[in-house]
Amino acid sequence: MREKLKLYLVTDSDILKGRDFYESIEEALKAGVKTVQLREKKASGKEFLEKAYKLRELTKKYNAIFIINDRVDIAMLVGADGVHIGQSDIPCSEVRHLIGNDKIIGVSTQNLELSLKAKNDGADYIGVGSMFTTTTKLDAKHVSIEELRSIKENIDIPIVCIGGINLSNISALKNENIDGYAIVSEILKYDDIYGQTKKFMDVI
Repeated sequence: MREKLKLYLVTDSDILKGRDFYESIEEALKAGVKTVQLREKKASGKEFLEKAYKLRELTKKYNAIFIINDRVDIAMLVGADGVHIGQSDIPCSEVRHLIGNDKIIGVSTQNLELSLKAKNDGADYIGVGSMFTTTTKLDAKHVSIEELRSIKENIDIPIVCIGGINLSNISALKNENIDGYAIVSEILKYDDIYGQTKKFMDVI
């Protein structure tokens, strides 16, 4: 799993500004993305489910991990590889009861205390952030490099950093030897999604 978490794409239709959703995600998959999280905050339940079914097939085609944000029910319906939950969602231990031991659970954390709790509650990986200023999650709390280092030193499950990561600042995180980078707008806002993804792959 660690290998597939290296470049982790989180979806956001708004950033695509009318471009085809599935073609855009496929371009990123073609270029090397190996984990896709469906996160569509403005989608209705029906639209979210439709996208989940289609992305399930697309990620299978490219042998990529498919994660659903928040919606445990939809993850179970479409046979996703796992779910990603935040601190205000259903607790990790309860999600595990629902989805079983063969599915992946990711938990968003911002400090060592929350990271340890996530691990102890059965998380398979943690998403740490926001590492930098981000426009895709305005309420995100900033995590310092020092805090990230503390988490890395005390946690043995994979760590994926998220929040404002771009080609200019990713080097600051590479020095910390983390497992993966979750990217949203810095891939999806570009017309050439394939080319932009390749740039991230080269840096990583």
